Amino acid sequence: MSLIPYALTRRFLFGMDAEAAHDFTMDMLARGQGSPLQWAWCHETIDDPIELAGLIFPNRVGMAAGLDKNARCIDALGAMGFGFVEVGTVTPKPQPGNPKPRMFRLPESRALINRLGFNNDGLDAFVRHVQQAKFRTQSKGHHPMLLGLNIGKNASTPIEDATSDYLTCLDGVYPHADYVTINISSPNTQNLRALQSDAALDSLLGAIAERREVLQQQYTQTDSKGYSSARRVPIFVKIAPDLDETQVGVIAATLQRHGMDGVIATNTTIRRDAVQGQRHAEETGGLSGAPVLETSNQVIRQLRSALGSRFPIIGVGGILSEQDAISKIRAGADVVQIYTGLIYEGPGLPSRAARAIKAMA
Repeated sequence: MSLIPYALTRRFLFGMDAEAAHDFTMDMLARGQGSPLQWAWCHETIDDPIELAGLIFPNRVGMAAGLDKNARCIDALGAMGFGFVEVGTVTPKPQPGNPKPRMFRLPESRALINRLGFNNDGLDAFVRHVQQAKFRTQSKGHHPMLLGLNIGKNASTPIEDATSDYLTCLDGVYPHADYVTINISSPNTQNLRALQSDAALDSLLGAIAERREVLQQQYTQTDSKGYSSARRVPIFVKIAPDLDETQVGVIAATLQRHGMDGVIATNTTIRRDAVQGQRHAEETGGLSGAPVLETSNQVIRQLRSALGSRFPIIGVGGILSEQDAISKIRAGADVVQIYTGLIYEGPGLPSRAARAIKAMA
């Protein structure tokens, strides 16, 4: 259990610029993971396994992509009790992202707006950091924490050439991932969400599926009895909340047509209805936190209806309490992810949410 009450930590962090606080926190986590300092944020990992896409998730609560873009803090995040951690989004080449300031708190709504723009150190550095993580060898539970690697395109790559960037990233992360996420839904890279349209998505996922067929023959895995087989890494696609039911239906059909293994719903929203009049509400970028909860849940319900009962859905958006996490499961998600809730509620939230979901029965 964490030794420092998060209310004290949050008061200190919220006295800083939002991105400065983020950078400070990530540096602290990176330096402290695996050391006695980790007791400042560690929490119990709830045992509540579920099998999805051929993987066993130790519990139903994960860390969403976007917090740890460079995969520097995998072990530190795992110590908070997450059953799975997703890092990235990574792009083939390093890029600085959008000009600062580009991250803003809306405390009245327990929300954030960011327009970071896939700022990251590039694929080579990302893979090095993933290889340095020790969670696979240090797992204390029967089922080790899972790692998702989230990939995107460089801002300088024309949208018509986006597939090339995704394939480059897929090649790089494939041997190191438990699952790979295709991020086509950030509002902070120009035209990226156009990849969710019918023809563009069909073309991209077709190319991804073909490349995976090649990669799974290139890499092998060994089971507990010593038998080797082709390594098939599940692929998830992360979509936006700003979609109507028809668009959701088209995406659902395209995911199934190309053999994708799951969907992550949802990314941040460009809508501002719930935060009108608040300071920073008119800043461009993606809004996350409490105002996204119901919008995300609605997309999850539509996806579940379109995809049937067995297609894996990861629910993310607006989880700031145990009840929020439960609402995602009831909407149709199999597992959930947290990001903004960690900033407002602290490192105890993952364990509390996982415990509450386990007790749903």
